[in-house]
Amino acid sequence: MRNAQLKPFFFEAGKRAVLLLHGFTGSSSDVRMLGRFLEKRGYTCLAPHYKGHGVAPEELITTGPDEWWADVVEAYNTLQEKGYEEIAAVGLSLGGVFSLKLGLNKPVKGIVTMCSPMTMRTTDKMFQGVLKYAKDYKRFEGKGEQEIEQEVEAIRAKGMPSLPELQQLVQDVRSELDLIYAPLLVVQAKNDEIIDPQSAHIIYENSESLNKHIKWFEESGHVITLDKEKQQLHETVYEFLESLEWEQE
Repeated sequence: MRNAQLKPFFFEAGKRAVLLLHGFTGSSSDVRMLGRFLEKRGYTCLAPHYKGHGVAPEELITTGPDEWWADVVEAYNTLQEKGYEEIAAVGLSLGGVFSLKLGLNKPVKGIVTMCSPMTMRTTDKMFQGVLKYAKDYKRFEGKGEQEIEQEVEAIRAKGMPSLPELQQLVQDVRSELDLIYAPLLVVQAKNDEIIDPQSAHIIYENSESLNKHIKWFEESGHVITLDKEKQQLHETVYEFLESLEWEQE
């Protein structure tokens, strides 16, 4: 198992801080390259893991959105305790939903959502993603196919009770988009195979931010941070962050 890639990271650089938030069943590895890119340009970057993420899927299915949100708030508080007074929130998929939720609950300099859902698939479809994560995780561990099938079947039998809560979280954030006033960048991949790309329009059109932008990437899929246009994505996020009215140089 490539554990080195599955740990939270904290890259301390300048006084401007960015909270990098991964997606559902994802980990900090999904935003690590973006974090390194921003660190080299003077931004401090913190990427937490939500409870049950980056670890065995048997742990994931026992956790839920309230715990994950608590991890996001804890990471935000960590930045503040370390003396970072200006914080931007940048999130992939569910991480973007949490970035918006941060904008509803905490002072943020700006918000970036990347392929973030405003409509959720059925819990059955969402659970298929959990089972895929389980298979991928166990293959990384080096287990044989027969053992993997048995363990994944056990996960299938248990289910993931918190999935309706995840649907509700997205619905709750969507219902409050008109209370988002922070500068906003909405990023969406045209070839997103996981969420409805129309979610990008919902975020953009319903937020009240005066400084807001929407950017479409023609050749990328859902995990846009690791796809073929990642360099353009890095530059787009950096340009947006540079456009914000930071008090700290």
